[in-house]
Amino acid sequence: MAGSLVAAVLAHSGRLDKEDLGTRIGRLSRRVEELKGEVCTMINKKYSEFLPSVQSAEELGGQVDGLARNIELLRARIENEVQQDLNVAVAEFAELKQQLEQDTLVLSILKKLQEFDTAIKEYNTALLEKKYVAAAQQLEKARSSLKVLGSRRGFELKILKALNTELTVQTQNMLYHLGEEWQKLAVWKLPPSKESSLESAAQSELHLHTVPPKEKVAGPPVAAVLQAFAVLGELHTKLKIFGQLLLKYILKPLISYPSLQPLTEEQSDVLILRFKSEEPALDHSSPMEVFDKIKLVFEFLHKYLLNVPLEQPAEDKEDCSKVTLAELLGEVIWEELSDCLIQNCLVNSIPTNSSKLEQYIEVIKSTEEFEKALKNMQFLKGDTTDLLKYARNVNSHFANKKCQDVIVAARNLMTSEIHNTVKISPDSPVALPRLPGPGADHSQMQKSPQLLHNETVNLENETKLSQFTFSLPTCRISSSVEKLMELAYQTLLEATASTDQCCVQLFYSVRNIFQLFYDVVPTYHKENLQKLPQLAAIHHNNCMYIAHHLLTLGHQFRYRLTSILCDGAATFVDLVPGFRRLGMECFLAQMRVQKGEILERLSSARNFSNMDDEENYSAANKAIRQVLHQLKRLGKVWQDVLPVNVYCKAMGTLLNTALAEIVTRIVALEDISTEDADRLYSLCRTMVEEGPQVFTPLLEDNKNKKYQEEVPVYVQKWMTFKELMIILQASLQEIVDQWADGKGPLAAEFSAAEVKSLIRALFQNTDRRAAALAKIK
Repeated sequence: MAGSLVAAVLAHSGRLDKEDLGTRIGRLSRRVEELKGEVCTMINKKYSEFLPSVQSAEELGGQVDGLARNIELLRARIENEVQQDLNVAVAEFAELKQQLEQDTLVLSILKKLQEFDTAIKEYNTALLEKKYVAAAQQLEKARSSLKVLGSRRGFELKILKALNTELTVQTQNMLYHLGEEWQKLAVWKLPPSKESSLESAAQSELHLHTVPPKEKVAGPPVAAVLQAFAVLGELHTKLKIFGQLLLKYILKPLISYPSLQPLTEEQSDVLILRFKSEEPALDHSSPMEVFDKIKLVFEFLHKYLLNVPLEQPAEDKEDCSKVTLAELLGEVIWEELSDCLIQNCLVNSIPTNSSKLEQYIEVIKSTEEFEKALKNMQFLKGDTTDLLKYARNVNSHFANKKCQDVIVAARNLMTSEIHNTVKISPDSPVALPRLPGPGADHSQMQKSPQLLHNETVNLENETKLSQFTFSLPTCRISSSVEKLMELAYQTLLEATASTDQCCVQLFYSVRNIFQLFYDVVPTYHKENLQKLPQLAAIHHNNCMYIAHHLLTLGHQFRYRLTSILCDGAATFVDLVPGFRRLGMECFLAQMRVQKGEILERLSSARNFSNMDDEENYSAANKAIRQVLHQLKRLGKVWQDVLPVNVYCKAMGTLLNTALAEIVTRIVALEDISTEDADRLYSLCRTMVEEGPQVFTPLLEDNKNKKYQEEVPVYVQKWMTFKELMIILQASLQEIVDQWADGKGPLAAEFSAAEVKSLIRALFQNTDRRAAALAKIK
């Protein structure tokens, strides 16, 4: 180290002289020696302090080894000696514990058997003394003890089965005695006939052998019997049977038969409830009368039977509640009694007219008083029942009943005979309700018709349409359909005076009428509509009549209905296309049937060929006659039924079918002799002469001539047919003249090919024919 320091110094100060260098080297050497001495001193001091710690640690290690050897010896001793003693003690403890549990179980079972035996003995004593409540309580104690015995799992006793049998026998014995007592207290005398009728109902009687309240007798038998039933849990069953008898033979007859009146009679030993029959003023009793009858019955029962306080048993003895027999009976029969009162009494009292709704307040008050009286007798509890809710909701029930009656009446009209008709015309009086205009008040409704007329005259334009412009043409409709429309108008008029809810229901009931018509009539009368042309025509008129009224029906009532419907919902216009289509489809189907019959008859004419043969001519003549007969028959059937324009179009279409078929068959002939042409002309002349006679839309013959003269307007092939007749009798030159280079009347009805075909069939092949054919182009 010294050498390194010296070298460093020399390297750093090369200019130092030798004397200074030696001095400094000496100093450095001395300093190095001092540092060595200090280091040695510090090492000795640390060693002297560390040595005792090492010695102490070695001593502690020796002690730990000794303790470990002692612990090992102790563990071996516990495993070999103490553990065996401990296992023996645990086994002895478990055995003693099991024996204690068995002894405790045996003791508890013996105790329960003793309680069961004691309860049965005390029950027999109480039963002999007719202490029914005490006897019933002892039976329940016995049942409770037996229940505990049966719940002991793993400890089965053969005696339990015998005890169960004994308990069942004694319970049934008890119930038998109680039943005998109950039958003595409440005796029913019922009619021999099981059929429900006024005569059998009048024979029903209820005899009560109970002690009247005015006689102070301790512990009335009825209370004891009923309390015993309650303890045994059979009171509900008995009350249910009693309640059903009460409903069937007392309460329901009073509701259903207005002539029955309840009659009570008190004798020395019996109280009797029977009926007396009186001549009823109406078919249905008013709710007030029915409520009075029912109240009289319950007052009688409450006074002599139902006003008995009872304790209802519960699993926890502290939770036993006290109730009266009236309350329990009410829970059993009130729901059924309430439904019967609603269906057979309140339903019949609902007004059929909105003007009578205000009078229904008396029924609501009577219902409230009736329920209040039943609550005072504790027969009812709680708040408003379904009976009172039904009475208070009269507006809804009125609307439902009104809607139901309307639909039933409408359906009866729809299923009535269609052929009973009435004639309607534009100038016939219409039985429609008179409604005020939009915004008119009540005072304006009272103005005279003359005043209203004078007011509207000033608003009219000078140019007027005919009063029949938008009227339905004269025709016949079913009287049932006329009544149906009157029903719709009257129902809507009723809706204008009803509440908003009722108004909406009645409005949609009217819509349902027409939707029902759309579905019911075509189905119910399907067979007749297909077979009978007159009924098809009447049905067509019916549909058009309904559609005609539906166009304006909603508008007439729009401003008189509730605001909910005034925003555009009050309309029937959407039903109009459906009704028009319904009427047209039915009539067109009948037209197709008639067309088919015409074509079938003409098919027997043997294609109108070889008319020089008598058989062929006779067959063709017969076919023509049959077609004319059919058309004349249809003309009579539809006469004064269809509107004139519809009648003429229909007859024109059918006659046109016949003429078109004849023309087609004659034009198709390849050879027509002179005699054939004459006979074909004769047949065609028959059609031309007698065809117009089928147009008889009116009953007056002199008025039908106008329409017979207008046959070409309705029969498209009429002129074609007449041109064919001309060809059958014309010469070649006449035919060429009729053609007139494609500008004549013949060219307007036949094509060049058809005319050439007729020329070839009628005339022999000559130069003249060739020349004529050349001009037909």
